[in-house]
Amino acid sequence: MRSYFAELLRPWKLFSLVCGIALLIVGADFFDYPDWDVAVSLIMAIPTYLTAAWSMRVVLERRWNKLPLALLWTYISVDGLYSLYWHFQNPAVLEQMRMGNAPASLALYGVCGLVWLYQGSLKELYREVHEKTFLLPG
Repeated sequence: MRSYFAELLRPWKLFSLVCGIALLIVGADFFDYPDWDVAVSLIMAIPTYLTAAWSMRVVLERRWNKLPLALLWTYISVDGLYSLYWHFQNPAVLEQMRMGNAPASLALYGVCGLVWLYQGSLKELYREVHEKTFLLPG
């Protein structure tokens, strides 16, 4: 468990989280979607950061005993918190936008899981890719 939290504190992962949140905030301001605001962006981004790579790893490593928990965290991050937020904020928006939000949020959850899947520093990633592909100068 300690190594899991150490992974979450890697500077490149935290930087990518901050960049992602910044893009969500800019998008909430720029696009005129009734269900996209700063609060829901933060509410969905944080659990995604905490669980997406782990959920992806459960599937890729075929740890089927953990699949129900991975699916639960995926649901919570993709739709559960979104639905809860809009249920209390404006139920009409939830009814109108939920079916469109779910596929987009699931796709983003998967992309985030892939981005944050690597366990190591960027320097280690570069070295591993170089050793395995021989395509990078070095």
